Amino acid sequence: MLTKEKAAEIFEQIKKHSTADEVEAMIYGGRFALTRFANNTIHQNVAEENYSVSVRTVFGGRTARATTNKFESDSLKRVVQASENLAKVQHPDPDLLPMPVASESPATTQQARPSRHFAHTAAVTPQLRADGVEKIVRVATRHKLTTAGIFSSSESVEGIFNSRGLHDWHAQTSSEISITMLAADSSGWQKANSPDVTQLDPPALAEISARKAIESARPREIPPGKYTVILEPAAVLDMSGFMFWDFGGLSILDQRSFLNQRVGTQIFGANINIWDDVAHPLQSGTPFDGEGMARERVHLVENGVVKRLVYARATAEKMKKSEFKDKVGPVSATGHGFSLPNEMGEAPVNIVFGTPPEPKTVEQMIASTERGVLVTRLWYIREVDPYEKILTGMTRDGTFYVEDGKVRHGILNFRFNESLIHMLSNVEAMGTPVRASGEESFDMVAPPMKVKDFNFTEVTKF
Repeated sequence: MLTKEKAAEIFEQIKKHSTADEVEAMIYGGRFALTRFANNTIHQNVAEENYSVSVRTVFGGRTARATTNKFESDSLKRVVQASENLAKVQHPDPDLLPMPVASESPATTQQARPSRHFAHTAAVTPQLRADGVEKIVRVATRHKLTTAGIFSSSESVEGIFNSRGLHDWHAQTSSEISITMLAADSSGWQKANSPDVTQLDPPALAEISARKAIESARPREIPPGKYTVILEPAAVLDMSGFMFWDFGGLSILDQRSFLNQRVGTQIFGANINIWDDVAHPLQSGTPFDGEGMARERVHLVENGVVKRLVYARATAEKMKKSEFKDKVGPVSATGHGFSLPNEMGEAPVNIVFGTPPEPKTVEQMIASTERGVLVTRLWYIREVDPYEKILTGMTRDGTFYVEDGKVRHGILNFRFNESLIHMLSNVEAMGTPVRASGEESFDMVAPPMKVKDFNFTEVTKF
């Protein structure tokens, strides 16, 4: 693996090659391996190790970036020249700030950061992944099902260095299992991700996926309409993930956020609390942003009221001078900016939903439901109305009819048209948030939810 010391040496070479007013390097990469299986057998094992350096240079308010994955001296010289040549022909950016110095990012010390690197995850071999897949296949075979999915593991690093003395470094491991169980006319699914591979339980995930496939067999059709739904964490994640790009300050300035004219108002139910918190025990990811600023813990939604936005350095300065400055809550750089230059500004990427005072299990939510639908996951989600945050998509891999407090049978999948604002204003019960993984959004710490009047508009044929 590339070390911080070696990365610092690479940056020293970059500085020697540069004639720019300022220079920054992001150095990142690692090892990634994946075992893929289908039809109850492993059919692919791939592994890759790659590292890149992305160089940003600045000349009098002009900035640009160039990237290479070759670290010998001539390649580093060429990537610096490419970045400088691009920067010199850009229009000056009046909002561009000097690169930050180390004293601007003191909020998080190395000692306070939770470790996201686990040696046993970094040491996962193809044989260990194959052993995990074997356990999954045994479950499928015992239930006379066909299974497909992946088991991956990785070790990665990311560092930032600039010519004003700021530098930071992060190492992390990751592991992920995704399982689909297939029957003649039904399917089940489970997915889990963790920096610590010992937190993943292949046979337990396989059993849940198999049970969903078995219990949703011979699905029946029920009419579309508004139902009480019990959304498992993956479904909550994939829906709610569509709104967090709007919590960046630049999206307000650009008038493309559904939070325009809504910050400080209650737009969700009083039981909704949401943070961005990279240091949360169930979170993962780099503890600094694209400029090297420490990511702060930000209380985005408090009792249904949008309280805070997140900011890159330049966005915060621009917001302070804008017509919105008194309408968006506290304004300061929070360490959520993307690498410069970019057009998106910033966004919260370490979402944590608050635990309700009286969390309910999915089983308790089912038991309290007179008539409703249990949803394992959603897919093919698209935005219909960006301001009201109306989304459309479909259920899949385990959709069930609930009546008189019990799961009665599987049902044909639905298409939905539902507003996130409406959904999060109608949450009747929530569970304890867990580290959740889906397919339409990034991992977050999300709970299962019981939501009333969820709008299903069409029935599928499967």
